Amino acid sequence: MLDPHKIRHHLDEVVEKLGQRGFVVDAIRLEKLEASRKQNQVDTQQLQSQRNQNAKAVGKAKAAGEDVTVLLENVSQLGEKLKVQEAQTMAIQAHLNDILMSMPNMPHESVPKGSTEKDNVEVRQWGVRPVFEQDALDHVDLGTALGVLDFQTAAKITGARFSLLRGPLARLHRALIQFMLNLHTEEHGYLEVNVPYLVNADSLRGTGQLPKFSEDLFQIVEQDYYLIPTAEVPITNMSRDMIWKAEDLPAKFVAHTPCFRSEAGNYGKDTRGMIRQHQFEKVELVQLVAPEDSYAALEALTTHAETVLQRLELPYRIMNLCSGDLGFSAAKTYDLEVWLPGQKNYREISSCSNFEAFQARRLKARWRKPDTKKPELLHTINGSGLAVGRTLVAIMENYQDENGRIAIPTVLHAYMGGITHIEKEDKHA
Repeated sequence: MLDPHKIRHHLDEVVEKLGQRGFVVDAIRLEKLEASRKQNQVDTQQLQSQRNQNAKAVGKAKAAGEDVTVLLENVSQLGEKLKVQEAQTMAIQAHLNDILMSMPNMPHESVPKGSTEKDNVEVRQWGVRPVFEQDALDHVDLGTALGVLDFQTAAKITGARFSLLRGPLARLHRALIQFMLNLHTEEHGYLEVNVPYLVNADSLRGTGQLPKFSEDLFQIVEQDYYLIPTAEVPITNMSRDMIWKAEDLPAKFVAHTPCFRSEAGNYGKDTRGMIRQHQFEKVELVQLVAPEDSYAALEALTTHAETVLQRLELPYRIMNLCSGDLGFSAAKTYDLEVWLPGQKNYREISSCSNFEAFQARRLKARWRKPDTKKPELLHTINGSGLAVGRTLVAIMENYQDENGRIAIPTVLHAYMGGITHIEKEDKHA
């Protein structure tokens, strides 16, 4: 959530910044509501003062043995007026809060201006894209031919946009998770956590998925729980209503979880294969940091995600997302896009974002500054390190050979029990 103080005192800047995202702020409505809030606050304070004065007058009159009937009636009437006034103030504030909860974060000054993904700016590329003697197969044709990727059985069990992995491909999926977790905990200094896969509505409001993106969530209505769309939600909510000590920051967490998304906003998009599914798995990185350190932390977290791709020797590029392509809560985002030969295109495999205080304000996640000892909002950073299914797809397509085999990246050999290639005869391994 944006800073209400900034909206009250720098509304023009808010309007301009959010306009870069294509979000139209109803400034006139906000100004009217803010004026009503201020006037109601003044009227409430005046009524409170009058009631207090009358209450004191009642005490003096009683002490003097005077009739206090009229004075008591005045106190009662002022009390009723005060209840009405306070209710009006609460209604106005609730209306303002609803508007604030619907407003996205303001883009950082380093975010390029633009309206669509075509306006994103490439920061750098890494790796050499493989060259094949014939057109590369995509992961669907590769996995189906090898008997290790089964969409039909998954559809029978559940429905569309689910997959079933068999034998060495299932093991490769598991190996990727172990490799990523080990890398981030042993080399990058993250604390591994195992978190709930179900969260309550407060958690989703805290990280910005509610109320705006309710249609993309799977809800269990009876208990009012939601399946997590990303581990970002439970990990970041660990800090809700907390005040961190300065010496405990940065706090860095990593978790592997399944993720569940209805993909309501992407109907009909990427229906083939494993690119966009209702259930997938990620290794997620989250950092809680002091505000002055957050952009350095974003750069560091991005390199942590990059390291996974580099160790796997997968070619990729990094894109600085333009203002119109930013996620709702993000002030700045780098997308890591891996090269997929089967699609002859780069595809997102990780988004690394700085939310500044946007999530922390909703969560009341704070830290105590050493100099003032005063609690202030911290900044939250997160990114995938990486999306496991898409990493699997990238390995399948980049490591295929002319015989339809898939080589296992060298760094994963220790996790694969001697398997160096996925071949047709190994489908039941």
